Amino acid sequence: MNIFVETITATEPEKRNRDFYALSRGLSARELLRSLRELDEFRKATPNLYDKVRAILFLYAGFRFFLQETPDVPAVGKIPYHGFEDLLSRRFEQAISTFLRELDQHGPNATLFSALADSYHHLSFQILADQVRKSVRSSKGNQWMFRVGHQDEHPIRIHPALLQRNDSSLFYPVLHEHTSVRMDLTHSGWSDIFFLGMDYPRARGS
Repeated sequence: MNIFVETITATEPEKRNRDFYALSRGLSARELLRSLRELDEFRKATPNLYDKVRAILFLYAGFRFFLQETPDVPAVGKIPYHGFEDLLSRRFEQAISTFLRELDQHGPNATLFSALADSYHHLSFQILADQVRKSVRSSKGNQWMFRVGHQDEHPIRIHPALLQRNDSSLFYPVLHEHTSVRMDLTHSGWSDIFFLGMDYPRARGS
């Protein structure tokens, strides 16, 4: 079994918590590339969001910190311009497909590995952002966030007491919050909580 897929899907902590560096340093460049291509197929097929994101970040690390630095890989090369355009336009899946096709047709080079690494890196955060957006939209109390067209339609109001300065002070009152857990008064969303909570509810309190 692919060592990266095995690590991501393992239930035993000693396997699941293995770090990418330890797994990769014993592989040759050819073996690592083959394993990463298999990992790419896994991340496209898995329905588990946590596994998908972890696989994509493994792919980013593999291309950026191992394959790109391989001495016998040409340090200079070309990447397809339309793949570069996809990357700039945030069409990361299309960019990855283009760069992988270029890899199959013309062989590896550090420039191509760098483009793949950048595409995977951005894709991981795009997936998390999409999950946050989906989660926020699914809550009825958050629907105003996507309907507000003018500041007067915003349902959140500042308490009048915070708008009144004391006669003896140049400053307005400051709202100070004490809490034992992290609080987000703006509810702007977080990239590090939702994808864990969706598939691993027990991790929400960690």
